[in-house]
Amino acid sequence: MHDASTDDPGRPGHPARPSRRTVLAATAGLTAALAVQGTGTAHAASHDDSKLRALISRMTLEEKVGQLFVMRVYGASATAPDQADIDANLKEIGVRTAAELIARYRVGGIIYFAWAHNTHDPQQIADLSNGIQRASLEQPRGLPLLVATDQEHGIVCRVGKPATLFPGAMAIGAGGSTADARTLGRISGAELRAMGINQDYSPDSDVNVNPANPVIGVRSFGADPDAVGRLVAAEVRGYQGSRVAATAKHFPGHGDTATDSHYGFPVITHSREVWEQLDAVPFRAGIRAGIDSIMTAHIQFPALDDSGDPATLSHPILTGILRGELGYDGVVITDSLGMEGVRTKYGDDRVPVLALKAGVDQLLNPPSMDVAWNAVLAAVRSGELTEARLDESILRILRLKAKLGLFDDAYTTQARVSRTVGTPEHLAAADRIAERTTTLLVNEGGLLPLSRRSHNKVLVVGADPASPSGTTGPPTGVLAAALTELGFTATALSTGTSPSAATIDKAVAAAADADAVVVGTYNVTSGSTQKTLVERLVATGRPVIAVAVRNPYDVAQLPSVPACLAAYSWTDVELRAAARVIGGQVDPRGKLPVPVQRADDPTQVLYPIGYGLSY
Repeated sequence: MHDASTDDPGRPGHPARPSRRTVLAATAGLTAALAVQGTGTAHAASHDDSKLRALISRMTLEEKVGQLFVMRVYGASATAPDQADIDANLKEIGVRTAAELIARYRVGGIIYFAWAHNTHDPQQIADLSNGIQRASLEQPRGLPLLVATDQEHGIVCRVGKPATLFPGAMAIGAGGSTADARTLGRISGAELRAMGINQDYSPDSDVNVNPANPVIGVRSFGADPDAVGRLVAAEVRGYQGSRVAATAKHFPGHGDTATDSHYGFPVITHSREVWEQLDAVPFRAGIRAGIDSIMTAHIQFPALDDSGDPATLSHPILTGILRGELGYDGVVITDSLGMEGVRTKYGDDRVPVLALKAGVDQLLNPPSMDVAWNAVLAAVRSGELTEARLDESILRILRLKAKLGLFDDAYTTQARVSRTVGTPEHLAAADRIAERTTTLLVNEGGLLPLSRRSHNKVLVVGADPASPSGTTGPPTGVLAAALTELGFTATALSTGTSPSAATIDKAVAAAADADAVVVGTYNVTSGSTQKTLVERLVATGRPVIAVAVRNPYDVAQLPSVPACLAAYSWTDVELRAAARVIGGQVDPRGKLPVPVQRADDPTQVLYPIGYGLSY
């Protein structure tokens, strides 16, 4: 293990972090003019643009090209990562460390991933962020960086415990509270900013109208565009009030696709009219709320552009509709350029150039930084792209950095991490919000709430998908522990997402000793052995309570179950809330934010939007 203190400017034996005066000098004395503007504005006031333009005029062409990129890098430290991370960086990027990446390419941003070993714990993340900012600000004409991550909450989170983890978007949609959405943004934003992360690729602004959507699903607030729009706007205001740039994604709308754009090239068949009434609504709401950045989708949308190009590379969609019709002048960022959806039609050298020509400002995570960076440089030198076109995007990026106060002080401190991240108040707020999201769909004979007297011995079985966001898991264990805390005697038996006949037999045998059985289900299909497990458990005569730990559509496949709850995710905060509902500590208050169709006839709605029982 390396010592994470290599990135801590405040520890002995390490040069002190550049003083505020040094930072100001490095950014040409911009600070006073670039004081933070109100969070509701789209960017810093236009009279500051002259100073930003002066800054741009002093940049070399190579520095300008670099400023457009947001890149991944392996390692927990900017200067002294583990050897395995050095090796991965050399293999994929041709540099050893984040500091070398910044020195070579002068990137405008870095994206953090758990799998890139950027996010071990809050103190280390803050050290990494400070190391990254220092590496950039110490360059000639050095600029602060946008440090970004995907902290959507629910099933997509890059920073895990001990940071505060909230219910995901569909759970928030079930709660239906704009105040809760804003609180989530405010607290999550404050914690991210304390760790030196200043741009969050959230909220997901897709309207999920396709139950078979493999990539969005519970990452969406729901299927009602107006409700989604209200929650998007609230979350944006929360994040940006904490000086973290929020990002609405995935424009022009990824909610009705049966293909995952990480692995294929989805086509959205909505008409222009449907797009206006459905997909566009949350993006308009985000723009009205002053959203700082919007992420593109690698999807074909023939009604908006019939060229066959993905939206990321579409001038009609990004410049014509997003900039022109929707009047958006903030930062436009691509979804990851390593995803299959943007690579099917053009080579990795053409994609970044075409994205810029379409109207993009930030190029996210190209498969090869060298190929992408040199391709943009060559396109300017050949005249395919003008330097003025680059300057437009760089101005938007610098406006955002100015609005976020990064020219004032790009650094954070360990003290700020300690007093902000994962505080008891923040964790309690997440628990309270989660309690308002659990949705009770079936409760035959008033089985719930479960009585500790008559149903004390509880067997918890079911799917244990890997923890989605650095929570403790596994779900069966979390549910059993939470029920035990409430006074039940609960035991956990993991049966997985595809239980074998032997596993099902084992669960049925264990149920004989229980007063009640809780079964966690995960995206049950008609042919799933999870369905067989539930049916066999119900046949024992023991009361069975199903908890859908991902998509709420499971209930349609489980007609025999006497009680069913939707938790929308298998993170601890949502599972603990579901346990409190089962045990009667809390009344179920969530309402379905999506319709659930019948399994045998998808044209018929079994449970409509807004459905949810209470005690």
